[in-house]
Amino acid sequence: MMIQIGKRAKLKVLRFVDFGAYLDAGELGEVLLPRKYEPKDLAEGDEIEVFLHHDDQGRPVATTETPLAEVGQFAALRVAAVAPAGVFLDWGISRGLFLPFREERRPLREGETVVVRVLIDERTGRAMASAKLHRFLDPDPGELRAGDKVDLLLFERTDLGYKAVVNGRHVGVLYHAEIFREVSVGERLEGWVLRVRDDGKIDLGLQAPGAGKVFDFEDELLKALRENGGSLPFGDDSSPEAIHERFGVSKKTFKKATGALFRKRLVLLRPEGIELVRR
Repeated sequence: MMIQIGKRAKLKVLRFVDFGAYLDAGELGEVLLPRKYEPKDLAEGDEIEVFLHHDDQGRPVATTETPLAEVGQFAALRVAAVAPAGVFLDWGISRGLFLPFREERRPLREGETVVVRVLIDERTGRAMASAKLHRFLDPDPGELRAGDKVDLLLFERTDLGYKAVVNGRHVGVLYHAEIFREVSVGERLEGWVLRVRDDGKIDLGLQAPGAGKVFDFEDELLKALRENGGSLPFGDDSSPEAIHERFGVSKKTFKKATGALFRKRLVLLRPEGIELVRR
C-alpha cells in the first residue's frame, strides 16, 4: 500500500528517542510520532495506525489523532484563524489545514464553515484545502439514475436551492421546493436523485421520487382526517416544516395528495385547512 501525506497508514516502529518514536514510512523515510501520541504499550517492531501530515517546519510527522477529512475527500470545516496568505481550518487534529486565498471562492471570516476538498499542494507537497470544488467534481453523472439513494454534502446556497456534492464525486441541486426543514451549508444529508437531465445535471430531493409515495400518503392523510374528527389545520399557507413535522413528507407531496383527494371528491380544501367530505 502506498504511504501518502494526508492519509492514514499502518507503520512499523523503528526505534524510540526521548521525544517520541520513529516510524518506517517507506519512501517518506523515517517519520516521527511525538511522545504525546504514543500508546503506553507501544514497542519496537509494532505496527501502529497513524495520520501523516507536516509539522510547522515542513517535516513529515505522524499523529494518532483523527482528521475530519483526508486527501481526496470533501468536508465542511470551520475557519479557525485568518492569516496573511490564507485561512487555517479546524482539521480535527492539533495542526490546522491551510486554505490559501487563491483557493477561496469568497473572503472567509473566523468562525465560518466552508466546504473544501483536501488535496496536496504541488508546489510544497503539503496537504492543503480548496473551496473551488467544481474542478474536483465529475460533470458526467455516470450510472446515477432517478430514484437512486445518494449521500449529499451541501456546499452553496443559491436562488434555486443548494448545490451539493453527490456521493463524494458529482454535483447536483437540491431545490427549495424539495426542502421541508431547515438545512445549511456544510450539512450532510441522505437524499435521492429525482432526475438526470439531458445535459447531465442532477436534480435532488430529500424524499424518494415517484407517484407511489403520493398514493401511499393519500391513504395516510385520509386516516389522519378520520382520527382527528374529519378535519386538519393544514393547507397551502402551512410551512414546509410544520407539514413535515406532522406527516413526515414534503409540502410538495402534501399538496399533490390533497389535490388528488380533492379531485376524487373525498376532501374539501378550505383556508383554515382540509375537511373530509361528509357522505
